[in-house]
Amino acid sequence: MNKGLVYLFLMLFSVAGAQQNAYYQQNARYTMDIEVDAADFTYQGKQTVKYTNNSPDALRVVYFHLYWNAFRPGSMMDQRVQAQGKKGDSRLQKDGVSRLAQIPEAQTGFQNIHWIRQNGTDLKFEIQETIMKVYLNTPLAPNSSTDFTMEWDAQIPMQIRRSGRNNREGVAMTMTQWYPKIAEYDYDGWAAFDYVGREFHAPFADFDVTIKIDKDYVVGAGGVLQNPLEVKGYDDNSNVKFDAGNKAVWHWKAKNILDFAWAADPDYSVEHFTILDGPKVYYVYQKSDKTQFWEASKPYIKNFFQLMNATFGRYSYPTYTYIQGGDGGMEYGMCSMILGEATTLEGLVGLMVHEGGHSWFQQMLATNESMRPWMDEGFTSYAEDFVMYRLFPPQQPWPNPYVNAIKGYVNFTKTGLEEPASWLGDHHDSGSAYTYASYVKGELYLVELGYIMGEPTLSKVMKEYFAAWNLKHPSDRDFLHIAQQVSGMDLKWFHHYWLNTTKTIDYAVKSVQYGKDSTVITLENKGGVPMPIDFSILTKDKKIISYQIPLNMTHTWKSADIYGDFTTLAYWPWTQKEYTFTIPYSRQQLSALGIDFSQRLADVNPQDNIVEVK
Repeated sequence: MNKGLVYLFLMLFSVAGAQQNAYYQQNARYTMDIEVDAADFTYQGKQTVKYTNNSPDALRVVYFHLYWNAFRPGSMMDQRVQAQGKKGDSRLQKDGVSRLAQIPEAQTGFQNIHWIRQNGTDLKFEIQETIMKVYLNTPLAPNSSTDFTMEWDAQIPMQIRRSGRNNREGVAMTMTQWYPKIAEYDYDGWAAFDYVGREFHAPFADFDVTIKIDKDYVVGAGGVLQNPLEVKGYDDNSNVKFDAGNKAVWHWKAKNILDFAWAADPDYSVEHFTILDGPKVYYVYQKSDKTQFWEASKPYIKNFFQLMNATFGRYSYPTYTYIQGGDGGMEYGMCSMILGEATTLEGLVGLMVHEGGHSWFQQMLATNESMRPWMDEGFTSYAEDFVMYRLFPPQQPWPNPYVNAIKGYVNFTKTGLEEPASWLGDHHDSGSAYTYASYVKGELYLVELGYIMGEPTLSKVMKEYFAAWNLKHPSDRDFLHIAQQVSGMDLKWFHHYWLNTTKTIDYAVKSVQYGKDSTVITLENKGGVPMPIDFSILTKDKKIISYQIPLNMTHTWKSADIYGDFTTLAYWPWTQKEYTFTIPYSRQQLSALGIDFSQRLADVNPQDNIVEVK
């Protein structure tokens, strides 16, 4: 073999190897010792982080998140809230005035790093707001590990957003985003996003955490408690062990989760129940008349886990804990922090379903929610509506579980405030723009895919997605690859229109011409987003006959759906504004005809989609 062929062979081999091994994910193992001073809401922390660099890159710096540095006047979070005024997150401002600007110094948050070492050697570091940049003395080579040790002290901030002390329901400490957390490193580089109010990203990690706190406190956490007989609340036979300072030690472990969160209060009660083929679920909350719906929620949460397991993929961890704490609801590894004083059972269950649903969409399918919040909030909202429709069936039948999401989106498009869903989570100009881009358009991304490819195919896509990416870090490109592979369709056009633009869907029945034995129908595309069209007729004898008009860009047509059989017509080129076809029914045979009887199409002017035949 000549040198040229050898070189070509090596080139091809290396490219093939790179393609096969392109995906990697970093790993961390935390060992923490925490001592809490409950009287003044401070704690001392020590931790060792064994960090494994599975990337092909030599790392010369690492980044840690110091989220609590945001909770002080003049922080970037405060500046962002002040700039947005009344358009900002309602939890961070009141009447356009930043709540952060008014925090007394004794109630601010901070994480004061004493030192950090790599394998015992001191490292230089600098604090950049909520980010700590650490300079390594020796680059961390690919496929190698190192140990970072550090000490710090912290002050628990006033409860404003997710973390903090003395929340509005009287919970003493909500300990979320509370420790120096190593940032994620992947193909996009370091995910060292400043914390200005939105979402997170992190490597999967193991946690071994001991928390020393006043013996009268009960701790709820995401993880498995190692010493229930030595602390308060988890076992009727416990004999609380405490030291001369009246402090007990709580020992928690968790494997392969994104974040370790906990909360503590002397008035917490602990309850648990086990789900068939699911986790052991804990409730940690203040039991009172105000939290009466927690007990009634238990059978619904059992059904929730079973529905999620069957529909999307099996929950991966041994336990899950709902903890009363925080400022609404927020997901963490193996737990959620939620407000507990709901006024209705359905309201409490809905909150539990949404936050628990994040265990699938962001905790197990660990997307970068700072970059693509529509993938975690939107997919979770889709699962929430899917589940709640079954747990609390509407009194009047709905055509599908997502009609309210579609109505909300349609109304919002008319405000002029919509922004593309592809924007970074923290960079939307208003709280409502973020909500509709991430929660609503993210949910409708899946609803519209179900309309395009058919619900049975979408179900296969979701299961394949979970099977391929459970406990990994998928991107939208990874999801799209599976959606196209399973459906056989080209979906890049829809992905682009829906996420990168604010163009809308707007189809209409332009004209209907009745003949003796047939009817000629002309449809019009008045919008900016092309779509395939489901068209149906209702006959005088109450039969529904359906037709599919494919969009040429998919190249493969929908073959089945849950809304009945259909006849496939010739495709509609996306460049063509009108489409005319003939159906073999006369005016006398028809009661109504129109676009999308299932009401899944997110058409912004649905009033011109249906014609009542008189």
